Amino acid sequence: MTARTLAWALQAAGRKIQKERQARKTPHGRQSVKQLMKQGEATNSLPVEAPREFDRVARRWNVDYAFYKTGPDKYLLFFKSGQADAITACFSEYSRRVLKRSKSQRVPIREQLKRAAAELARQPSHKKERAREAVHEDR
Repeated sequence: MTARTLAWALQAAGRKIQKERQARKTPHGRQSVKQLMKQGEATNSLPVEAPREFDRVARRWNVDYAFYKTGPDKYLLFFKSGQADAITACFSEYSRRVLKRSKSQRVPIREQLKRAAAELARQPSHKKERAREAVHEDR
């Protein structure tokens, strides 16, 4: 090996080590807004209502994101603009899950009517009670 190739190999190894060290310093996945902004890339934001559900989906897509609470059960999702394609796919899966969950929790109208009818059937009739009260008052 000549001195020139040896120096080139050492420089390449040094660059690789530096790149790995930098990769370990840069957080990935969920992080604070401050950490996301420190990375120096452009960011975008979207409103989100169920951050726990989004966390589950985002781990699959390996995206960098952060949440900022704006009110009770209201959050802003910050993400890197460079990952917009992955976020779009991730957000579509998240939306599908949220809609599916809300539909499964909703009680159909016919079921609500059946429950209301059963509840009314269980309650005693007010006319019978009033008639009994009137008879007792006459005594």
